[in-house]
Amino acid sequence: MTKTQVPAIEGWFTTDPERPALLGTRCTGCGTYAFPRASAFCANPACPSTTFDEVELSRTGTVWSFTNSCYEPPPPYISPTGEFEPYTLAAVELANEGIVVLGQLAGDTTVDDLAAGTPVELVIDTLYEDDEHEYLVWKWKVVD
Repeated sequence: MTKTQVPAIEGWFTTDPERPALLGTRCTGCGTYAFPRASAFCANPACPSTTFDEVELSRTGTVWSFTNSCYEPPPPYISPTGEFEPYTLAAVELANEGIVVLGQLAGDTTVDDLAAGTPVELVIDTLYEDDEHEYLVWKWKVVD
């Protein structure tokens, strides 16, 4: 039986494995980008606009900061393997928008593999599975 792939968070990213993208907004008043999507007010405190265009954000960026997660998060966190394994997180400055988006690093990337300025690209990966579904999330992958 093939499991149905679904986003772990609906509407935050596309799930095309060849060209995944984060879904954000661009303020129609000042051009400020936001992720996750803005809906009530602009992220720019000087802008009074409340209208936004939905946009696909840059698929690439550079590591702005990073750390490792050595302690299991509280519920509703679900370990993909059943046993908690430490993972690496990075704050990534998107190439075109200049905003910073936090995400887990794909594969076996550790803090020893990263430095501020390391180029990364967006990928889709499995967060966890149940009997019927494979729940997908975005992650960052170091560009070779």
